Amino acid sequence: MEAPSMDTVYQAISALYDNPNANEKEKASLWLGDVQKSIHSWKISDQLLQEKKDEQSYYFAAQTMRSKVQHNLSELPSESLVSLRDSLIAHLENAAAGTSNAILTQLSLALADLALQMQTWQNCVSDLIKLFSTKNEFALLEILTVLPQEIDSPNLKLGENRREEIKNELRANSNLVCLFLKESIANSQNSQISLKIVKCMTSWIQVRAVNIDEVPQNAVIGFCLQVLRDHNSINLLHDAASDCICALLHCLEENNNNEDIERLLFDSIASLEDSYHMAVAHEEEEKAVNYAKVFTELAETFLEKIVFCTASGRVHFAMRSLELALVCVGHHDYEVAEITFNLWYRLSEEVYQRDQEPLTDAFRPHIERLIEALARHCQLEPDNTKLPDEGDEFYEFRMKVMELIKDVVFMVGSSAVFRQMFAALQADCSWEHTEAALFIMQAVAKNIVPDEEEYVPKVVEAILSMPVESHVAVRRTCILLLGELCEWVERHPACLQPCLHALLHALHHPSLAPAAAQALQSICKACRTQASAHVDTLVAAARTADTASQPLAGAAGATLLRALAAALGALPAPQLAAAMRDAAEAQLRELRALLAADGEIKKGTRSDPVLWLDRLAALFRDVDVPPAAVSSQDAHPCLPALTDSWPVLYDVMKKWVSHTRVVERACRCLRFGVRCVGAGCVTLLPALCGALPALYDAHPHGCVLYVCGVLCDVTARRPHAAQPLLQLLHALLPPALALLQAHNGLQDNPDTVDDLFRLCIRYLQHIPVAFLSSGAAPSVLQCAALASRLDHREANSSVMKFLGDLLRCANDIPADATPEKQQIKSLADSALSQYGEQLTCALVEAAALHLHAYMLGEVGEVVVELVRWARAHGADWLRPALARLPRDTERTAAPTDNQCWQFHQYALRAEKCKEMTRLLRDFARLYR
Repeated sequence: MEAPSMDTVYQAISALYDNPNANEKEKASLWLGDVQKSIHSWKISDQLLQEKKDEQSYYFAAQTMRSKVQHNLSELPSESLVSLRDSLIAHLENAAAGTSNAILTQLSLALADLALQMQTWQNCVSDLIKLFSTKNEFALLEILTVLPQEIDSPNLKLGENRREEIKNELRANSNLVCLFLKESIANSQNSQISLKIVKCMTSWIQVRAVNIDEVPQNAVIGFCLQVLRDHNSINLLHDAASDCICALLHCLEENNNNEDIERLLFDSIASLEDSYHMAVAHEEEEKAVNYAKVFTELAETFLEKIVFCTASGRVHFAMRSLELALVCVGHHDYEVAEITFNLWYRLSEEVYQRDQEPLTDAFRPHIERLIEALARHCQLEPDNTKLPDEGDEFYEFRMKVMELIKDVVFMVGSSAVFRQMFAALQADCSWEHTEAALFIMQAVAKNIVPDEEEYVPKVVEAILSMPVESHVAVRRTCILLLGELCEWVERHPACLQPCLHALLHALHHPSLAPAAAQALQSICKACRTQASAHVDTLVAAARTADTASQPLAGAAGATLLRALAAALGALPAPQLAAAMRDAAEAQLRELRALLAADGEIKKGTRSDPVLWLDRLAALFRDVDVPPAAVSSQDAHPCLPALTDSWPVLYDVMKKWVSHTRVVERACRCLRFGVRCVGAGCVTLLPALCGALPALYDAHPHGCVLYVCGVLCDVTARRPHAAQPLLQLLHALLPPALALLQAHNGLQDNPDTVDDLFRLCIRYLQHIPVAFLSSGAAPSVLQCAALASRLDHREANSSVMKFLGDLLRCANDIPADATPEKQQIKSLADSALSQYGEQLTCALVEAAALHLHAYMLGEVGEVVVELVRWARAHGADWLRPALARLPRDTERTAAPTDNQCWQFHQYALRAEKCKEMTRLLRDFARLYR
């Protein structure tokens, strides 16, 4: 775009912020976005900053300047960076006392990001202090705060060399900064300045620039402890002080410190207990949260040492920190208690790994108190007439409590917790106390010994005899508890029928139906053989549950069908075949009615095909037919049901081909059906191979590719299956590859990448000769090279698995293998000789420039195999791969020549995946 006039820019900014017309606002926003992307925005934002006509244009300019420095610094020639630096310094020096924090932050970020990228600006920290300390202290504090924070910003690809250089500079200047902050805190009469000082110190601590040994003399740390001791401190300052102390403790945990300093800090922080109690007494909830964070961080800092000393029969001085954390768990607000959860998770892991009874005994009292307090926190409000809604904060808290108890309960024993909660039920307590005790029982019920005879029978009896007028929350928790006791029920078959009766009765209560269906599924799955005697009852329940105008709520209908399927699987083959057809027909009847109608889909109602597809899928998913029940001569007992279902599923996908949700659920149903029947569905192969490509041509749903992969998985080994499967692949590849080769095709369709390479993996595993000799491999390998840089975990993983399988075909088949395997190796070798170098270059580039570090494990595995193959064939593909990477160390993050040479030498000798992964991660850090 051409350079716009300043008047036009001001008019657009005014329209963006002041014009009440939404269309005009949107136009202004789009136009200003284009201005920001253009080269002219450097000059425009600088002029706006100089003129400072109004708050809106001032902020737009500051934000634009920060964005340009962060993302587009390469647009400027190197010689102009000094003038840009001087301009930003001048703008910040001249920022008036009343300048908004938002503008000051944007300008400070711009200068900090420039300093980090401007390698010629040596010792920027001392320069900034000299320039600003006497002119604009407030701006200096902001700059010194954001500078350490930006070092690891994902928006700045500094590279490990530059990051380490900057961190060394910060460490070298930490005394200067601490001295400046000490003088500032001594002279400060302004809480805003004090807040800035504390936040600045926190930033420097977080990047490990402050020497731990100098902490006792650090004036800002002393000030933070003083703020925390005073429960009347301003909330914002209290928050900042607690963050600073937590950062210090986190840093302390990673160092082998002087014990005197550790004791000093521990005693200083532990002495805040009285301040915590004062905050609670004065109902200062925010401050109570801050104290909980500090006490929890204190305990986590010393946790390993506490456990180590306890395991050695000694008591560490920081043991009291667990008591402080438990004090916070006792707070009346569950949000305060939740802050400590990670501490108890870590404690349970440390104790579990050591597996020493004396160690477990030492921490048992802490866990007993924890569970007792959590039971109180889980109590619902007495006047609550409804169940907690799934997704609300308190519901999520209770779910976290359940997971925590499951993790820590081994330290006290599930039976002890069950007994403790049962004792609470014996008292004449309110419904909310009863429900909370049952909820805790639910958390540990799975771990109860199935032969327990003292308490569980009484609990089950009480649940089954519970009056219908009991509070709905109590009834729901009882139902869920019954489901968790499924293994106990399996050992006590006499109580199965009354349990099923009670749960089937609860299905008719809308609020209880989901829980009842879930409990039925658990019990039927655990008691398959016994439950098969009650199939007729379950079928009747599935039919009557939907007699009302609305079907069984939510996923409860599908869950009920999964319960039925679990019971069906234990039937003799002839009965199973008939029962499956009947159960499937009930769902197919509804789908046929929807196919015949032209009504609109209303999600969650009878008009929604997904409702019936999910139920049909549930049947195929959970009917676990024992292999002994399927003879080689007879068809699979579930094949008739799948044969009935396929034409209806095909018609559903054709009618709603553009409805992704419907097609995905139909494919899911077909997938479960194919998995259920296994190789027996080969009789359906011609129909499926003919119909699925047409569906994919009509609309490229990735789930169709996934189903085809499953079809290959289960039928490929059957006689005469290879040819129709190859025809299927050749019909699917052109539209799939065309979709991925379009502009941004890989980025916009990661699910298709995932499903396509999963499909190719199945073909390579089951019919490798046919796949590798069919002509499909070249286009798939070229696509793999392009897709290797795709920053999508599942999609990239599938690409790497495919390449890994191909390389193992070439590398791991010995010379004396069978002729078929030798043919596989020959075909794989031929593919690698043609595309191996291209793949190596693509993978090294992807690892260095595009992929997250956590994704490099599988990439490392493939690169090891590529290097291994190349070495065996006298080639070195790593050298050209490294030569193609960017190396302009003046303007971009990049490794030195020596670092590239070291990577090359080590990678050539790497024999194991872990070794190569570590090399790739270290090398990638040089670019990011």
